[in-house]
Amino acid sequence: MKKYRVTVNGTAYEIELEELTGAAASAPAAPVAAAPAPAAAPVAAAVPAGGEKVSSPMPGTILSINVAAGDAVKKGQVLMILEAMKMENEIMCPCDGKIASVNTSKGAAVESGTLLCVIQ
Repeated sequence: MKKYRVTVNGTAYEIELEELTGAAASAPAAPVAAAPAPAAAPVAAAVPAGGEKVSSPMPGTILSINVAAGDAVKKGQVLMILEAMKMENEIMCPCDGKIASVNTSKGAAVESGTLLCVIQ
């Protein structure tokens, strides 16, 4: 065992590290695979020109969708609920208009920047 003192954010910690020898040390460690790049979000075939795109502000899971294509919406209306880190986040309508398309579904896992819906 080797002892080391490590300072993190001004707090000193004393740690002990064990040096492994023999079969465990001679076997090469499995390389850590990099996370695969996220697949590109499917682009809606009929995204209207000039439509207001509403994208996910963070990665999470869609808990509920409160609108459907063709619905009239007002600025500030809750379009859907996104769960991220055990918090329910309301995705609000950025402008008055009509829902041109809803590009996600309830229970879908979305990444930051994923297109959720389009408002005309």
